[in-house]
Amino acid sequence: MDSIDAHIAQDRSELEKARNEGDKPKAAHLEAELKDLETYKAHHPGESKDPSPMEVYCDLNPEAPGCLVYDD
Repeated sequence: MDSIDAHIAQDRSELEKARNEGDKPKAAHLEAELKDLETYKAHHPGESKDPSPMEVYCDLNPEAPGCLVYDD
């Protein structure tokens, strides 16, 4: 994806399609991803690039072991 807005729009479209097809597991996955992307976007209003899954995860879980940054 080029931008977070395009990624959100694609997820919304795919979510609607999954709901219409009755694909509950895919719909649940897309709902969670959409929620995380929207939260990330709220935390970074001036940023338009599509974040990686790791960037989103660390934004939502800054204390996770894989997200900690140590200054030596």
